[in-house]
Amino acid sequence: MTVRVVVADDQELVRSGFAMILDAQPDIEVVAEAGDGAEAVEAVRRLSPDVALLDIRMPRTDGIEACRTICAESGCRTVMLTTFDTDAYVYEALHAGASGFLLKDVRRDDLVHAVRVVAAGDSLLAPSVARRLVEQYTAGGPRRAAPDPRLDVLTARERETLLLLARGLSNAEIAAELVVSDHTVKTHVGNVLAKLGLRDRIQAVICAYETGLVTAGPPRL
Repeated sequence: MTVRVVVADDQELVRSGFAMILDAQPDIEVVAEAGDGAEAVEAVRRLSPDVALLDIRMPRTDGIEACRTICAESGCRTVMLTTFDTDAYVYEALHAGASGFLLKDVRRDDLVHAVRVVAAGDSLLAPSVARRLVEQYTAGGPRRAAPDPRLDVLTARERETLLLLARGLSNAEIAAELVVSDHTVKTHVGNVLAKLGLRDRIQAVICAYETGLVTAGPPRL
């Protein structure tokens, strides 16, 4: 199966560079390039791609608004690309429905991997981006006096898994941290998503912050 991609960035050289990297893959086809968010939305409506790579800062319609529209109107998955890993951009993009968030200095192989992962229905959050979110919440002090009751449905090990997801760890890294198999981690992640009614790992990250699982000081497990 070929993954069909729209690449949107207002800088032509950057846009062309990403498109060239992706088009060189046998299982990925760049079906359109866009210079702003409005063009990206139009391309998605017209071509129904699997994935849209969206720069955060673009004229007319920015990447976050384009992401929000695309996610509301189609099944196209979105990956946000930016030179800025500031908290406001990250959190806005996640709430807009983004399935991935990468910095523009991402390595070639990681860019290709991100597109494949997101196209397969999973999600991806760059570790540096996850760290910035953690820094924001820990710097602000505790958000809740006690964990949100929504977390009561999780076992202790599932809470540990959710916390590690919020730190941006992959399944393999979580397995190493908890000293369990990759299969066991997949089971824990699946249970977390199902019990909390979450779509994917990105929503799990948001949930970890909003419920107070990620706070200043030791995690509440």
